[in-house]
This record gives sequence, structure tokens and C-alpha cells, in this order.
Amino acid sequence: MPLQKVRPHNVGPLTAGNMQHAIYCMPVPQGRGLVSRSLLRDTAYRAIRDAIVDGTFAPGERLNDGDLVGWLGVSRTPVREALARLEQTGLVRTKPGRYTIVSPLDVRAVRDARSVTGAMHELAVREAMPDLSAAEFDAMRGANARFAEALRQGDVEAALAADDDFHGVAVTACANVAVRTVLEQFTPVLRRLERLRFSSLSGRSSVAQHDRIIALCEAGDVEGAVAATRANWETLLPLLDTAFLGR
Repeated sequence: MPLQKVRPHNVGPLTAGNMQHAIYCMPVPQGRGLVSRSLLRDTAYRAIRDAIVDGTFAPGERLNDGDLVGWLGVSRTPVREALARLEQTGLVRTKPGRYTIVSPLDVRAVRDARSVTGAMHELAVREAMPDLSAAEFDAMRGANARFAEALRQGDVEAALAADDDFHGVAVTACANVAVRTVLEQFTPVLRRLERLRFSSLSGRSSVAQHDRIIALCEAGDVEGAVAATRANWETLLPLLDTAFLGR
């Protein structure tokens, strides 16, 4: 008997009997264009986020929908969705119908973000350790070499990118989606503080700390590697007092 295309509106549940002779057509939601809309929203989110953390949009600056639409070349919908997401991360504050501003630096929010972010990187190292390969150790060394060179050159952007690459090896290797999701939310809150670290001499100590993390990972010392990762992220703490002095 030839196969028949059976649609959900004219058949009941599939049974062992009719499944042999039918191809079930999944009911498709009516909305279209959801993928492209999601991509636009994500693109808008990343662009505005990066402009906030690199200081292009200063703390307290008012963000106008119309200006953002013109800058990004998208409609108001993805811009507003991006701003709502940024509000959840603490990077902007909004009063519906009145204004959206870049959040002022908030010592409590930054402390909280540092605690959560540091804990996620510790967890990533702990979970990744059994599966780290020679190629991944090489990737960590390469990232740390780029990091050290960027610091020597005073290139803060390159230093941030290399530091992300270094810690990103364990984050990728642990394959923990929750870790990646939490870091995506809270790392931008720290980025303004990290800029202070990598634009000063205090950032130089991270090179040696990275080397120690690699050595402990290669030696299979899980607790030592986790402790070294914790110490690396705790180097941000002294900068909190400096960044918020007089606030």
C-alpha cells in the first residue's frame, strides 16, 4: 500500500496499525521570521553591551531608542528586547515611557557579579579537568602568551580578548550549558572593572597566575587548579575599593 500523507487535523493519534502507512506532519506554529528576529535581538544586545563595557556609553548616559535604531540599522523591537535583557544583567536602568540610562557603577552589583563569575570559572575548571587534552593546554598557553604581549603593549582590548580565550578553554571543555549561560549574563558587569585591571600594573600578575593554573591542570591537581582559579579572580577585589572610591 502506498504511503499517505496524514495531517493532524484529519486523523486521531497515530497507532501501530496506521503508522506503517502514514507520514505524520508536525503541526507548525503560524509565526514566521522568529530566527531572524532572534538574531537581530542578539546582535543588538551584544553591540549595546559592548558599547557600555568599553565606555562608549558612559555610566548615567541616556539611551534613546531612535538613536540606537539608526546606529544599529534595525527596527525598534530588537532594540527594546536588547535593552530589556541588559536591564536584567544590571547594565541599564529603565523607567517605561520615560527613559533608559546606562547604570552607574554599583559596588554591590559588581561584588555579586565577581562572586558568581569566579564560582562559575572554578566549576568549569573542576568539571573540565578529566577531559583536558594536550591541544587544550596548548590553547591555554597560546592565549596566555597573547595576554602577556597585549599587557606589554598596553592594548586593553587585546588583553581582554586573550584573557577570555584563556578561561574559555575550560568553559568550553566542561560542556556545562548552565555555566556558559551564567557567565554570559554576569561577565559584562565585571568588564568595566577588568578594564581598570588590565590598564594598570596590577594586571601583570595574571600572567603568572595563568601559568600556575595550566601547570596544576596538567599535573591533575583538581583542588590546586580550582584554588588557583579562585585566586586569579580574587585579584579584582582590591580594584573595587579603587573604582568606587568617593562614590
